[in-house]
Amino acid sequence: MTLTDHDTLRTSQPLFSEATASDYITLLKPRVMSLVIFTGLVGLVLAPGHMNPILAAISIIAIAVGAGASGALNMWYDADIDIIMKRTRKRPIPAGLIAPNQVLVFGLILSALSVITLGLMINWLAGALLAFTIFFYAVVYSMWLKRSTPQNIVIGGAAGAFPPVIGWAAATGTISFESITLFMIIFLWTPPHFWALALFSSTDYEAAKIPMMPNVKGEKSTRSQILAYSVVLAPVGVLPWIMGFAGIFYGFVALIMGGIFILRAWQLYKAPSKVSMLASSRRLFRFSLIYLSGLFAVLLLENLVLKGLAAWGFV
Repeated sequence: MTLTDHDTLRTSQPLFSEATASDYITLLKPRVMSLVIFTGLVGLVLAPGHMNPILAAISIIAIAVGAGASGALNMWYDADIDIIMKRTRKRPIPAGLIAPNQVLVFGLILSALSVITLGLMINWLAGALLAFTIFFYAVVYSMWLKRSTPQNIVIGGAAGAFPPVIGWAAATGTISFESITLFMIIFLWTPPHFWALALFSSTDYEAAKIPMMPNVKGEKSTRSQILAYSVVLAPVGVLPWIMGFAGIFYGFVALIMGGIFILRAWQLYKAPSKVSMLASSRRLFRFSLIYLSGLFAVLLLENLVLKGLAAWGFV
């Protein structure tokens, strides 16, 4: 099957289907949503001041629903290439479990509900940021960048980096240097994370005619760029400590994990064979998940511990 054979997939299936709740959950991209919820929560908790717990919960739910809406709209638009790629062909639309028009309506309704809820119940800066994030991921990235440039994940990565900024804005009504720093950590993390994935999934992307870096610039160039981004990412990961909104424990963890990230990227860069290159790319991909979740987990726990000590009068 070629990409051309599936150009009409989104319009050729029945108007309605008997999808299950599990199918709709899959459309929300739960793995991606969990990371969005977590980083958004960290941005909200790190923000100065105190937010009503109910309003904080509403903020996180709205951010989660917005992320799910983005995932659904992405699956709706990418149905024609999802059916070609091995790792995506079992998604609800290409598997024939749900009609494309249902996914489109589902995504649009969730988008509107999440933005309106966040805007009316919290503040319109957070609502506007969420709306921009959904638009950026669904339209700018999915409909334009993904199929047109090998820099797709670099520019498109901004969508995944916005949740902590939205969380901070929900709590304070502002955008700060601290929230921008959290944005930059995720933004710089995204290219080495996804290019490592692309190195051992290059045949999938090639079949779907998606111009990922390994397929366009080659493996050597991709490995060089992964190393370059890793070298930049590591010191940026330490900035929360340097800027004073994270403690020394976070600084220590960020230094160690940043060093390991560079080491993994260096091992990938110097891999002497195809087999070792694929193994190194898988190791880097797995560690990149540990790196990002680890940094944000330490930020969250450190902040909660400090607030707890303050509440008890110890600091």
